[in-house]
Amino acid sequence: MSSQSVAGILGAIIASIVLVAAIAYGPIGQFGKPPAKPASVEPAAVQPAPAAPRGPVIREVPN
Repeated sequence: MSSQSVAGILGAIIASIVLVAAIAYGPIGQFGKPPAKPASVEPAAVQPAPAAPRGPVIREVPN
């Protein structure tokens, strides 16, 4: 067997492995995908205003 025939056989084996992996992990088009669902619109939750601080803010002042 010449090196060209060995390279051809190995190339065919690698190409078939890549093809099988591509079909198994990434179906082409819509094959194997669930149908698209319409996006549900939820009303925005109303958040209460932040509470005002109670009492004075005391900070230490260096002497």
